[in-house]
Amino acid sequence: MSLKKAIILIIIVLLIDQISKIYIKTNFQLQDSVEVFKWFKIYFIENDGMAWGTKISDFATFISDRTAKVALTVFRVFAIFGIGYWLVNAVKNKNSKILVLSIALIFAGALGNIIDSVFYGVLFSDSYGQVASFLPETGGYDHLLHGKVVDMLYFPLWKGFLPEWLPLWGGEHFIFFNPVFNVADMAISTGFIMLVLFNGKAFSKH
Repeated sequence: MSLKKAIILIIIVLLIDQISKIYIKTNFQLQDSVEVFKWFKIYFIENDGMAWGTKISDFATFISDRTAKVALTVFRVFAIFGIGYWLVNAVKNKNSKILVLSIALIFAGALGNIIDSVFYGVLFSDSYGQVASFLPETGGYDHLLHGKVVDMLYFPLWKGFLPEWLPLWGGEHFIFFNPVFNVADMAISTGFIMLVLFNGKAFSKH
């Protein structure tokens, strides 16, 4: 896979990701939902930059959420340069198409979520009880590097109560599949899954 094709793929994923996020951000209030099928909903939530709707507070027990948010964003910006170098190097060394494709997907997904984290706080008003506006006159809902990632894809494939005999979780209400995510998350996960499933083809024995 050539670098040109990898870049085209990255641009396509980025466009789909950002168009879907901007549409949701400018047409939905926070926690608005639309049922497409019983097992698929468009459900608008925001998170501080962790993947698949995970809250940053779950990982930031010893520092403030805002400090953790900036640290995570800065780390991801540096990481994207590393992934980009890996991609260019893989193409230069004529590594397998699967490896180049996987890295390109991971790069596109990471960059998509970084755009939210870095710029959305400045570009949009908040979505609490209102539909956000783009470039509001009063300014965005937060500062640079403090944007929140837009998630909207929700697949509650099964809802119900677990059997009482099940250890630990017996009798509790359970939803499968619970995370809310976006196109960028899908691209990252697809890239990683490809690396795991096709490990032998992606990486030469040498």
